[in-house]
Amino acid sequence: MDSLAWAFALLLAALLRYELDVHLINFPGMVALIAVAIATQLIAGWSLSLYRGRYTFGSIHEARALVAVTLIVAAVTSVFLFLTIGELGIARSISVIAFPFAALLMAAVRYAKRLYVEGKPTFGEEAQKTLIYGAGFLGNSLVTRMVQDPESPYVPVGLVDDDPTKKHLRLSSVGVLGQGSELAELIKRTKSTVVVLAMGHLDAKRIREISDSVSGLGVKVLVLPPLQEMLTTNTNRDSKGGLTDFREIDVQDLIGRSPVDIEVEQIAGYIRGKRVLVTGAGGSIGSELCRQLNGFGPAELIMLDRDESGLQHTQLSIVGHGLLQDENIVLADIRDEQSLNEIFAKRRPEVVFHAAALKHAPLLQMYPKEGWKTNVLGTLNVLTAARSVGVETFVNVSTDKAASPTTALGHSKRAAEKLTSWMASETGKRYVSVRFGNVIGSRGSMLPLFTEQINKGGPVTVTHPDVTRFFMTIPEACQLVIQAGAIGHGGDVLILDMGEPVRIMDVAERMIAMSGKDIKIEITGLRPSEKLHEQLTGDDEVKDPDGHIKISHTHARPLAPSELSLELWLQRCQDEAGDDAPSIDESDGDVAAGA
Repeated sequence: MDSLAWAFALLLAALLRYELDVHLINFPGMVALIAVAIATQLIAGWSLSLYRGRYTFGSIHEARALVAVTLIVAAVTSVFLFLTIGELGIARSISVIAFPFAALLMAAVRYAKRLYVEGKPTFGEEAQKTLIYGAGFLGNSLVTRMVQDPESPYVPVGLVDDDPTKKHLRLSSVGVLGQGSELAELIKRTKSTVVVLAMGHLDAKRIREISDSVSGLGVKVLVLPPLQEMLTTNTNRDSKGGLTDFREIDVQDLIGRSPVDIEVEQIAGYIRGKRVLVTGAGGSIGSELCRQLNGFGPAELIMLDRDESGLQHTQLSIVGHGLLQDENIVLADIRDEQSLNEIFAKRRPEVVFHAAALKHAPLLQMYPKEGWKTNVLGTLNVLTAARSVGVETFVNVSTDKAASPTTALGHSKRAAEKLTSWMASETGKRYVSVRFGNVIGSRGSMLPLFTEQINKGGPVTVTHPDVTRFFMTIPEACQLVIQAGAIGHGGDVLILDMGEPVRIMDVAERMIAMSGKDIKIEITGLRPSEKLHEQLTGDDEVKDPDGHIKISHTHARPLAPSELSLELWLQRCQDEAGDDAPSIDESDGDVAAGA
């Protein structure tokens, strides 16, 4: 087609040059000129990959290459005519006159084909009518991909955008039908069964509004995962990614957390090239800590836990196998003081993240001594072992339940914070605690429990209609825990910004609505010592900013091991629980935190 375009353009240029007098045209010379033009077009086009499939058909990038090739041909034919003017008898200006005609013809052919292909999309019988929410770059890309893919499971029937200037915009023959406030009406009008959210930065509030606006209409709301996740997924599979990367909104989208802006260089400074040990490495928080720390280039990453299966899963997620033969995998219990001292003396870690803990408040309320053995005495064992080898940075992973504690779990974690503060004063090193609330998706947390109850047909159990909790994703919590280790000062309790508290009843109702099942919610009542609303800062604490948008700090009063008292601690747990709580056995002579 490009060869024919040059032949037509050169002949037209000759006619115009000689004022439509065909008798003045030297046709044998014109044949030679056309042959030179076609040969040059082929060589230049091949060199610039115009004919090697590099460019999307009819795209701007192809148009640029096409203009460049055409200019080269015009230049070569002009030189040819200049050198052969005597032999061919053809005016030298013909190449210049032909250039715009040839370029326009070639571009027109390409664009006509593109219009034909995109204007006549064919879809399978099972393809679902789809509204694209967002007519920006993402929306344009998705619509183009859909109309060009004959196997697309989605048929774009319209676009939705809140920008009034895009009211009559059409992308690949698909028009903007209205704004988000009209979404329900547009769904009914187009009989759509799918809505795709094609916006780059959607917060949880907006996702909830959209989800609520289409509730009961029988449509699926799909979102795109983060670009990094899409790229990782597509890299790890043979098939090309794209439309199948959509996923339905889940409760994590509805709760929502904003991406964390990590100061990577600051973090890498105290991690890179250091021996780092993580306790509780087989748990939800500990395993994610290990995965993130591994990316900062530590000299050694020592993963310690008493849970064999948890350690295997962590190793598998980091190195791709779970052979458990790596020296970085350490099987030990933080309750075993002698074993910890031997491990620390042999491996000599320089940075420690202490994530090992018992965390289920109702169970520890029944068996407080178990919480004490792990959360208090176990923490003291780790702190003592860390001091013995001169650990520079120690980060104790705490919980919001340590703020004005009312449960055995809260009291045990508060004692751990105070012990950490005491050890900071003893060593003069950076020994800090990091306090945050519930993490989405951790083992034993609310969301997996609700999911299991819904899968079994219910009921979904909620303790109180108005109970609220803070939520954070596991990756975000771990990112901030690592960064807190870089900015904390000895004895600090660093408090992560958990955003706004979430009403648990709302979460349960949304999860049930998303499941499409008719499931009842059962109110079980607050458990002994359970708070209606959690807090991140205690009543007697002052929360100060710490130079980070998502981290603030307070200070824990140092508590020396010599001040520990079992009787006082157990009595306080019993008093907080009230008369209706199960009685606590006080027959053990061990020690526990009493302040």
